[in-house]
Amino acid sequence: MAQFIFAYHGGKKPDTPEEGAKVMDAWKSWMASMGDALIVPGAPVGMSKTVSADGITDDGGSNPLSGYTVVEAADIAAASELAKGCPMVAEASGSVEVAEILEM
Repeated sequence: MAQFIFAYHGGKKPDTPEEGAKVMDAWKSWMASMGDALIVPGAPVGMSKTVSADGITDDGGSNPLSGYTVVEAADIAAASELAKGCPMVAEASGSVEVAEILEM
């Protein structure tokens, strides 16, 4: 089976510790639901820099990355189905970009 990266965009930091616990529970539940398909749970990421021929900017680009996960699935359609359960998608606070990790 192929591996796919889920690149998270959007979302927001919880306002309270209670909200943070609720958000973490949702993520843990979703990740547990993927079973053996979950290869690398990943992590949230901080603001990125964008490096181009024009220089380096601190804005994170037009759609900043907020985290990542790696899963295994039969194809991109199956991986995309797994991504539908992501708390960021379910709560409409962000999106998940799904891309196959190609072997070189």
